Amino acid sequence: MDSQRRVDEVRARSSDLENHLVDELRAGRLSRREFVRNGTVVGMSMTTIGLLASACGGQQSSTSSGNQGGTSAQSAKVDPGGTIRAGIVAPASDLDPFKVNNEGALAVLGQTGEYLARSNSKLELEPRLAESWQPNRDASAWTFQIRQGVTFHNGEPLTAEDVAATINAHADPDNGSNALSAIAGVVSKGAAKAVDDSRVEVQLDAPNGNFPYLVSSDDNYNLIILPKGYDFSKWKDDFLGTGPWKLEQYTPDIGVTYVRNRDYWDKSHMANPDKIELKFYGKEQARILGLQGGEVDLMSNFSVTGGKALLNDANLTTMESRASVHRQIHMRTDKGALADKRVRQAVALLLNRRNLVDGLFDEKADFGNDSPFAPVFPDTDKSVPQRQQDVERAKALLQDAGVGSLDLTLTTWDGFEIPQLAQLIQNDLKAGGVDVKLNITDAGTYYGDAVFGKSPWLDSEFGITDYGHRGVPNVFLTAPLKSGGAWNAAHFKNKTYDKVTDDYVAALEPGQKKQLAKQIQELLLDESPMIVPYFYFLLTAARKNVAGVEVSAQGHVDLQGAGFTA
Repeated sequence: MDSQRRVDEVRARSSDLENHLVDELRAGRLSRREFVRNGTVVGMSMTTIGLLASACGGQQSSTSSGNQGGTSAQSAKVDPGGTIRAGIVAPASDLDPFKVNNEGALAVLGQTGEYLARSNSKLELEPRLAESWQPNRDASAWTFQIRQGVTFHNGEPLTAEDVAATINAHADPDNGSNALSAIAGVVSKGAAKAVDDSRVEVQLDAPNGNFPYLVSSDDNYNLIILPKGYDFSKWKDDFLGTGPWKLEQYTPDIGVTYVRNRDYWDKSHMANPDKIELKFYGKEQARILGLQGGEVDLMSNFSVTGGKALLNDANLTTMESRASVHRQIHMRTDKGALADKRVRQAVALLLNRRNLVDGLFDEKADFGNDSPFAPVFPDTDKSVPQRQQDVERAKALLQDAGVGSLDLTLTTWDGFEIPQLAQLIQNDLKAGGVDVKLNITDAGTYYGDAVFGKSPWLDSEFGITDYGHRGVPNVFLTAPLKSGGAWNAAHFKNKTYDKVTDDYVAALEPGQKKQLAKQIQELLLDESPMIVPYFYFLLTAARKNVAGVEVSAQGHVDLQGAGFTA
């Protein structure tokens, strides 16, 4: 009875949307995991979520087991102090928060810089510099309660004005922030305002039911909060932030050393090591050798193709988690033979996805179904039939399109398993009479200036691009697929797709999101502007005597709880 009274009290002060989530949980239309995740998005506290989930029932999710969106080393008691060394991908961009666009650079940002929210291994949002958040009725505005008592490393206090200024700076197109990939068309310059000393309100261009993810560590890694008026181009000189680590020494192309921030605001999560080092490696094999040779204590990410020896090394602990990391194989929809969707469908049908997953990942990947809806996303409709290899159907489609033979150039870069993927695509397409020439460059050449007309990535007829993990599919659905999207390498323009995606992005109610997700999945299978062959697992390796490491599928490396086992 006391529990029910507490539930009634909570529901009396909850919003209509929050109460709707509770009703869905009670009716069995939301699993407990889905309730927790949706509750964190709309700003319910974990205490409230835990109370309601316990009191109102709900089935455990039947989704795949294991961490989703992150991984952590085995839990074990560790000695205090010491220095933990991590081998990471060398940053491939200037360490200016506006310009960071790759795994190595974002790992550096996330040591001293902090975000309003953190997406954990279950794709649930955890409050960080924002204590809580709340949407208005249609999610066209969100209000964030900013944590008090936080100071930057220079001793200045964090204010609501700092948060608003940071968001507005990244939303200003004149600054050219990489964060625009997530917030262009969502937040305009000047949209964030400090309501008072502790609250920031963000007026959106249109309703957005997942907006808190777009200011979180996973979905907008550029958006570390910095002081109002700060010169972002100077960040590489001081690594300013509010985080658990402070810069000791940065050596370009070599690495960074940090010391524990003894004034860190979160006393419940103070850093265990005295120091940490991030060592930069340009090639995966060099990182692997660095770990095996004792240069580092862990490496943040490795591929099965490059690091198979690590999986059976008795001196190491390896960890894996499902994620939304994937490759997009774009096909130009605006010119050439690929402009005919029958040809694009045929190309997609020629791929043997089983061989790709088994050969490249030793089954450590989920099958992709040619849309960005990964199996880890709760909204993904798993009833949509999986596209399989069908050579005869592909040949028939090519014949219907009047294509007797087809010559394509596949353009990409030489990172991770991508060159091997390119070769497998080349081999598979031969069965349908499609001759593929490979054009594999370095990353800098492939991505170029990352703008149309100056980037082989965005200008090629047929190409492979690597996409890092996100906690929600919004960025995957908009930047590479919407008409006018900043990363629309397929040059795909479809009014129906744009409308349904806008509706999905705006939706707050879980049932509506799932219905719209299914429409998007089916539309993309029909139009086939891209092939998504798989979503691969994040693999991390550490020496046996190291524990407490957490690595997100996005590439953030959290060493606060790390140490050497006693």
